[in-house]
Amino acid sequence: MTERFFDRLIPEFDRALRTLVLPARTRRPIPGGDQPEPVLDIGERRHVIALMRVNHSGEVCAQALYQGQALSSRNPVLHAALREAADEETEHLAWTEARISELGGRKSCLNPLWYLGALSFGIVAGILGDRWNLGFLAETERQVEAHLDRHLKILPVQDGRSRAIVEQMRVDEIRHAETAVHLGAADLPSPFRSVMMAMGRVMTATAYRV
Repeated sequence: MTERFFDRLIPEFDRALRTLVLPARTRRPIPGGDQPEPVLDIGERRHVIALMRVNHSGEVCAQALYQGQALSSRNPVLHAALREAADEETEHLAWTEARISELGGRKSCLNPLWYLGALSFGIVAGILGDRWNLGFLAETERQVEAHLDRHLKILPVQDGRSRAIVEQMRVDEIRHAETAVHLGAADLPSPFRSVMMAMGRVMTATAYRV
């Protein structure tokens, strides 16, 4: 059992390094890549950079959460679903990272902290069992969907490049939540949902600035 655990731990450690240090890769074209760069004033540019930095940090958290859940899950079907979701979150990392770079911005310097916190949360979720593991996945995606909806309302209308990225991320997150429900996700108790929302608000407010 211990040997199998460490066999699974090694590739996850490699994935962690790629999440935090190396540029993320994407198999799909970056959404909005065929649209012209919008004309933004200084304030709008700073605002878009901050929003995309928040989204990038959110994807770092999602990557870590799914890694933790997959690491502690013994169900091969669930493990495959979590891995597929994590792979798409890697693409989201690549898209947001590329957009931040295009705008001349920077990623959050607190990403390692967000990563460790989300990884720990994911491991605990996996230990609680499949239904709760899936429940955390579904609730995470629902909250991310709501977060992306808010960003679509406050992103500059003329910034089609950023909006296309956020819109495709939203589509992917909805599908992840539906997959979790289909596989038997439990409904999380209200206190758990509230804690997750509070943690998300702290990360969002901090990553917007740092």
